[in-house]
Amino acid sequence: MANTEAELKQNLKELIESIVDGDDYTVHTADNAIRALSALKDLKRPASPLPNVDQSPIPPHFRCPLSGHFMTDPVILIVGQTFDRPLIQRWLNDIRGVYPQSHVLNRCLLAPNTLLQGMISEWCKDNGIDLPKPVSDVHDEQLTEAHIHRLHSMLLKLSLSVSEQKEAAKELRQLAKGMSVRALFGTTQMINILLRPLSSEAPTDPELQDDLVAVILNLSELDSNKRLLAENEKVIAFLIDSLKSGAIETRSNAAATLSSMSSLDSNKDIIGRSGAIKYLVDLLEEGDPLAMREAGSALFKLWFARENIARTVREGAVQIILGKLVDHILVDELLTMLALLATHSRAVEALVNHGGVRLLLDILRESTTERIKENAAVVLQLICYHNREKREEIKEEELANGTISNVVQNGSTRARRKAISILNLLCINPNPNPNPNPDPNPNPNQ
Repeated sequence: MANTEAELKQNLKELIESIVDGDDYTVHTADNAIRALSALKDLKRPASPLPNVDQSPIPPHFRCPLSGHFMTDPVILIVGQTFDRPLIQRWLNDIRGVYPQSHVLNRCLLAPNTLLQGMISEWCKDNGIDLPKPVSDVHDEQLTEAHIHRLHSMLLKLSLSVSEQKEAAKELRQLAKGMSVRALFGTTQMINILLRPLSSEAPTDPELQDDLVAVILNLSELDSNKRLLAENEKVIAFLIDSLKSGAIETRSNAAATLSSMSSLDSNKDIIGRSGAIKYLVDLLEEGDPLAMREAGSALFKLWFARENIARTVREGAVQIILGKLVDHILVDELLTMLALLATHSRAVEALVNHGGVRLLLDILRESTTERIKENAAVVLQLICYHNREKREEIKEEELANGTISNVVQNGSTRARRKAISILNLLCINPNPNPNPNPDPNPNPNQ
C-alpha cells in the first residue's frame, strides 16, 4: 500500500483510469480506489487534539458532591455516599482536628468505589478521553477554604456556651443554603454534631431552636439528606418538639422540614409513626395562613401513605378543615386536601358526621371559583360513592334546588364530569341529552 501523498495520487489515478477507460473492472479494483481515496483524505485532515474531560458533558454522578468536579479517585463512606478522595480526606482530617475525641469519625474509613471507578473509566474510554490523574489537592470553587474554616469554627462553637451556640446556629443557617455545605452534612456524625446544643436537659433557647430548625430545613433540600434526617430519631424528636412549643415561625419551619422530608416515599411511614401528624394538625388549626400552608403541605404528602390518612382523621383534621371552610379561610387549599382525604372511608364518615355534605352543597351554589367548585364536586362524589345512606338526603336537596344540575350546565369540564357522576349515583337523569360517557370513577385527580 502506497503511504506518501505522491504515491497515493499516482495509485488512485491508475485505478480511476482502469475503471473509467476499461470495458470491465472488478469489485476489487473499486475497493482499492476507495481505500486510496480514503487514505489521501486522512493525510489532508488536520490533526485534532484528544478530547478533554472539561469539554465533554459529564454525567452528574461522576462529579464530587463537594466540589462539583470530575471524580478521579471515588471513595465511599460507611453511610454509602461517594466523594473524590482528596477532598473528603482533607475534610475528615480537618474535622478530626476540631473533634479529635470523635470515635465515629475515627472509624470513618474511605473504601474505593470500584464500581463507580469502572464506570468512569469506561465512560472516558467510550468518549476518547484520557482519565485525569488523581490530584493531591483541588481548588474548590464551590466550597472555598474560607467556607471550610468558617464551618469548622461554627461546629466547634456548638459545644460551648449558649451565646456562642446561638451565634454558630445563625451562621450555619446561612451556610446551609449552599449545596456543597449540605453535602458535607450527609453523614450521621455530622448531624449529631449539629444537634449537640440539644444534649442539655435545660430548655432550648427559642432563638437557637429557630435557627437549628432552619438549618435542618436547608439540609433537607438535598435529596441524599432526606432519608438520613428522617432516620435520625433525635432529628424527628427535635422537629416534633419545635412543632409543639416553638414560636409560630419555628413551628412553620418545622412543618416545612417535615414536608421536604416527606417527598421521599420511605420517609412517609417513619414520620407518620413518629407522632408528628398530631402536631401538624394542631398547627393547621392554630397557625397563621403561612403556617397552615406548611402544615397542610406536609400532611398532603404524608397522605400518599394510606395509613397516614387514618391517623390524621383520628386527630380531628376533618372537623378542623370544615371549620376553616365555614370561616372562608384557605378555601382552595383546604378543599384540595379534602379531595385526597375523602378517598379514605374514615374521612368520608367524618365528613358526613360533621356537616360536610351541607357545606359542600353551599360551596357548589355560592362559589364563583372553578377550581373550588371542582374540588367540592370531587368530595361530594366520593361521599355519594362510599356512603349510600347519604344519597337520599343529597337527592332531596337536588330535586328541591338543582344545585348539582347547575354544575352540569355551567361548570368546568372536570366539575361537570363529577356532577354527572353524582346524579347517576342518585339515579337522576343529568340532562335531556346525557353524556354518553359519564364519569363513574371517584378518582379525585381526574
